[in-house]
Amino acid sequence: MPRIGKQAVKGTITLALPLIALAIVAEFFLPAALARLATLYLIYLTAVVGMQIYSGNSGIISFGHAGFMALGAYGSSLLTIQPAVMSTSLPNLPIWLAEISGGQPLMIGMVGALLVVGIVAALFGLPLSRLGGAAASIATLGFLVIVHVTLVASADITRGSQTFFGVPRGVSTFTALLMALIAVAVARIYRDTRGGLSLRAAREDEIAARASGVNVARQRFLAWVLGGLVSGAAGVLLAHFLGAFSPKDFYFNLTFLLMSMLILGGISTVSGAVGGTALIVVMVDLLRRLEGGVDVFGLQVPQVFGLTDIGVGLVILAVMYRLRDGLFGLREVDERLFPELVVIAAPPAQTEVSDQATLTIERVGRRFAGLVALENVSFAVRPGLVTGLIGPNGAGKSTLINAISGVVPPSSGRVLLNGTNTALVPVQEVPIRGLGRTFQNIRLFRNLTVLENVTVAADAVAGPGDDSRAAAMAALAVVGMQELASRAASSLPYGAQRRLEIARALALRPSFLLLDEPAAGMNPAETDALITVLRQIRADHRVGLLVVEHDLKLIMRLCDHIVVLNKGQLIAEGTPEEIRANPAVIEAYIGKRRAAA
Repeated sequence: MPRIGKQAVKGTITLALPLIALAIVAEFFLPAALARLATLYLIYLTAVVGMQIYSGNSGIISFGHAGFMALGAYGSSLLTIQPAVMSTSLPNLPIWLAEISGGQPLMIGMVGALLVVGIVAALFGLPLSRLGGAAASIATLGFLVIVHVTLVASADITRGSQTFFGVPRGVSTFTALLMALIAVAVARIYRDTRGGLSLRAAREDEIAARASGVNVARQRFLAWVLGGLVSGAAGVLLAHFLGAFSPKDFYFNLTFLLMSMLILGGISTVSGAVGGTALIVVMVDLLRRLEGGVDVFGLQVPQVFGLTDIGVGLVILAVMYRLRDGLFGLREVDERLFPELVVIAAPPAQTEVSDQATLTIERVGRRFAGLVALENVSFAVRPGLVTGLIGPNGAGKSTLINAISGVVPPSSGRVLLNGTNTALVPVQEVPIRGLGRTFQNIRLFRNLTVLENVTVAADAVAGPGDDSRAAAMAALAVVGMQELASRAASSLPYGAQRRLEIARALALRPSFLLLDEPAAGMNPAETDALITVLRQIRADHRVGLLVVEHDLKLIMRLCDHIVVLNKGQLIAEGTPEEIRANPAVIEAYIGKRRAAA
C-alpha cells in the first residue's frame, strides 16, 4: 500500500490553490488571448510534471517525454476525429483501425490514448530501468527519435510529416485545470510514497540505496511509466486545444521548452515544475511579441530571429550560475512553509536476533584475471559477538566485504547468510535477508533528511501496515540521533554522519552488521562514543557485528573474535589476546626481519 502522509496532502493543497485561482481569473476576468495563455500553461504544467515524476525523483534527465505527448495526441485524435473528416484526411486508414476510430468523446479518447502510452512506456521502460546516468538519458533521446520516425513513417495513420487536422477542440480552461490538478496531486503524493522516497535515495547514491534494500530498477520503471502516462495526458489536451498538429510539434523544440521549465524551477520538486512552467510560459509569450519587431517609445526594434530560444537559454544559464538546484531548490514549498513536526516517541521494543542466525564464509576465493585477491578464506560470524577483520593494505579485506554483501560474487566457495548463498540473489535482496552494512567512505543520501535516510531502509523490510517512520525513529534512538531527525544529512558533523549510517543499517532489522572502517576519521571522543553505541547494539539486539578496521586499538577493545587476512589468505583467527601474540600476524604487519628481531 502506498504511504500518503499529511505533508504530501498539505503540499498538494498548497500547489492546487494558486492553479484554481488562476483558472477562475482567466475564465471570467481576462481577455480571450490571456485566457488561452493560461490554458496553455496548465497543459504545459501537466507535461512538465510528467517529466518531473521520472527525472526529478531518479535524477536522470529525460529527453523522451515529448514522445509520450505525441502518442497521446495521435491516439486520442484518431479516436475522436469525426468520421466525415476522417474519410478526407485519412483515406488510407487501415480498415481494422477505422472500425474502432472516429466520433468518440474526449474522455474515451483520453482512456484509449493512455492505454497505448502505458503499453509503450512499459515495453521501453524494461530495458531503460536498468540504465543510469548519461546512458539512460541517451536512451530516452533514442525513444523520442523512434517515436518521431515512426509517426512520420506511418503516413496512412498519422498523415506522416503533414499536418493532422480536424481534431475536435474541446479543451477549456477548467478541463486543463482538472488534469493539471490530478497531475500535481499524483506527483506530490508519489514523491513521499515508499517508492518515491526509495527512488530519491537512489538518485543521491545508487550503491547505498541498493545496500539499503532498494530495488532501483523497479522504482525507475514505475516512475517512467507513471510519468509517461501523465505526459501522455498532456499530449491529449494539447492536441484537442490546438486542433491541428504534426510530428515536429512534439520533437526537439517542445523537448527543449519542457526541460527549460523543469530545470528553471528546480528538477527535484513539484513546486519547481509549477513555478518554472509559469515563468517560461510568460517569458516565451513576451519574447514572441518582441521577436517580430516592436515600437518602443518611438524607437523601432528590429525583428530578431530566434529571440525566444535565445532568451530562454540565457535565463537558464543565469539561474544555473547562481542557483544550480533551480529557483525552488531541493525542498518543496510546503516543506518550507509548513515543516512537519517530528514526534519523538518512546522507541518500540526491539526483537533480538535468533541464535540460529548464521553468516558463514566457506572457502571463498576471488580472482581478477591473473590476480588472486582471495584464496580459500573460511570463518563464521556469530550473533551477539563482535568479529574483527584486519590485515595490511592489499590483504583482500575490501574484496571479501564485497563478496559477503553480494556485490562481487566469489570465483570459488560461497557466503551463506541465514542459509542463503548471497551470490545467487540480487544485491538489493541481501540486506533484506539479514545483512546491513556501512561504507569506508560515508555514503548518505545527502539531500534527504536524517529521518528520510533511515526510513528508506525501514521501508525495505516493512510489512503491510508497518509504520516505517516509527521504526526509523527507533533506529535513530539507538545511536542517539532522534533529536536530529529533521536535519539534512549533509549538515551533520562527521561523527554524526557515521552514526547515521549505522542507524540506517540497523533499520533493516539485520541479523548481522558489516561495518567498514566505522571509526575512520574520528577523533578519540567520537571513537569512544562509537564503541559505546556498538556495544549497546550487541547487548540489546544480539546482532552479529563484523568490523573491518585499521585502528588496532579499537579492534582489540571492541572485538570478541578477530580474523586476519594477508595477501588474500586467512593467516590467523582467535581472541584479541591470541592475535596480539601470533607471530604470523606480527610478521604481516611489521615485516619478517623486524619480527625476528
